[in-house]
Amino acid sequence: MHDVVFLFDVDNTLLDNDQVQRDLNQHLVSEYGSEARDRYWALFEDLRGSLGYADYLGALQRYRLEDLHNPKVLRIANWLADYPFADRLYPRALDVVHHLGSRGPTVILSDGDAAFQPRKVERSGLWRAFKDNVLIYVHKEKALDDVERLYPARRYVMIDDKPRILEALKNQWGDRVTTVFPRQGHYAFDMEEVRKRRPADIAIDAIGDLLDISPDRLAG
Repeated sequence: MHDVVFLFDVDNTLLDNDQVQRDLNQHLVSEYGSEARDRYWALFEDLRGSLGYADYLGALQRYRLEDLHNPKVLRIANWLADYPFADRLYPRALDVVHHLGSRGPTVILSDGDAAFQPRKVERSGLWRAFKDNVLIYVHKEKALDDVERLYPARRYVMIDDKPRILEALKNQWGDRVTTVFPRQGHYAFDMEEVRKRRPADIAIDAIGDLLDISPDRLAG
């Protein structure tokens, strides 16, 4: 039983995923044209609506079925797999992981598919930084029993850019969890979404700001 476990989201919390999407958008336009770009993102959003998480490779597979006789499409997967995710980590993100790791275990708690999301975590260097403490679920807010089984603790700290997730964890864990809201990425600037959710215990402008907060304060 740990005293405290620090849980980190990945996309737009430790890693600038909005920039990854902008780079992919530019790549699709330059290599395949705006029509292909628009169709890919339409399939992507449709798939996210049905699955509940972003599935880049699943959207690519659907697009390939529509453009089966275009061999260039196959290279999109290589671009995604080889993307330099380490260059998209937010400033001081790894320093924060080490900073909080001095107080208790640090664990990635992410949503995503079983192929591309692990690749992203590996290529970014996060898997190594978290010492193999990586959890990826379809809906992480529905897997808290699993989190408690694997990383039992008296208290948890959840750092996530999505107010919906922070609210869900607070509703389930109550005072056992400290919710931290880094205002990064498009979810953080969706004012309608932010207003309708329960405020986080702590809000910061950037992930690096956690270096100015003592781990003991976060642990309550």
